[in-house]
Amino acid sequence: MNAPADHPIRLTDFSHGGGCGCKIAPAVLAEILAKTPLRANPKDLLVGIETSDDAAVYRLNDHQAIVATTDFFTPIVDDPFDFGRIAATNAISDVYAMGGRPIFALAVVGMPLEKLPVEAIQLIIAGGESVCAEAGIPVAGGHSIDTLEPIYGLVALGVVHPDKVKRNSSAKAGDALILGKSLGVGILSAALKKKKLSPEGYRQLIATTTQLNTPGMKLADLPGVHAMTDVTGFGLAGHLLEICRGSRLGASVGFDDLPVLQEALSWAKQGIATGASARNWAGYGHEVVCPRKFEDWQRNLVTDPQTSGGLLVACAPEAADDVLRIFRSGGFSQVEQIGVMRQGEAVLTIC
Repeated sequence: MNAPADHPIRLTDFSHGGGCGCKIAPAVLAEILAKTPLRANPKDLLVGIETSDDAAVYRLNDHQAIVATTDFFTPIVDDPFDFGRIAATNAISDVYAMGGRPIFALAVVGMPLEKLPVEAIQLIIAGGESVCAEAGIPVAGGHSIDTLEPIYGLVALGVVHPDKVKRNSSAKAGDALILGKSLGVGILSAALKKKKLSPEGYRQLIATTTQLNTPGMKLADLPGVHAMTDVTGFGLAGHLLEICRGSRLGASVGFDDLPVLQEALSWAKQGIATGASARNWAGYGHEVVCPRKFEDWQRNLVTDPQTSGGLLVACAPEAADDVLRIFRSGGFSQVEQIGVMRQGEAVLTIC
């Protein structure tokens, strides 16, 4: 697949920030939500906003709970069909991250109608529908508005057994940390926007961002899997810190154990990074400890916003082999065990 450098319409020219990199920065989001009133949750709301989890979960009965999430963003690539595929994959991932099985989706569409041809909008929606078809779910409706920037995503609905919900706040000391996808999506997208990304780099970008995190459904059946989330706009460090805070534990990660997309590693060492990476570090860098010398490119990798990133799993050490097997049997060849949860302050140590 070739990088569409000469595509007649560059979708990324319309957006101030692409993919999950356009999320509100962690520090700003915390300030916005600081005075949001927290009301008592009904007993059947198993997961709400209390730990910044991936989706809400509401128990219907002793055997079924609804998983509900929404995710949408501005373009990360210029090809309309690929943009639709990436956005849909990213949205459905939140259902898998809770251990759920998706059942249907609603489209969220905002398009600059005076600037973007109808054919391009049709391709974006078709890309999203193609991923939903791969996930085995219909797009059952949605909502569309005229906007200044292209915006596309989904409301994704799923089901899960109430006893098998995988929260981001239930890790245990001694748990192994396993990451399902390689890092570097934001770096590749930054190279693309600068018209530097190679055709092979674009292939890597599309392959990882359109790979559905389906192992989440099987991981829900493993009692040894204690916590799970997907790594998206706040980067690996940010989403692992959410696990730490929610579980009241610390975490240690070996930088050399992190899987990284091949071309992203090269660009990172050349100083390519997104603005979101710096905003992420400004928001939570004080919670990261680096005993060894930490280069700027290394910091940019652990804070790199991952659009449609991998599942991050905290599991009992004896379950690690089963977790790795489930990922690899699902086509996630770059899955790696990257660290461990530990007793102590909710900080992340990168060795």
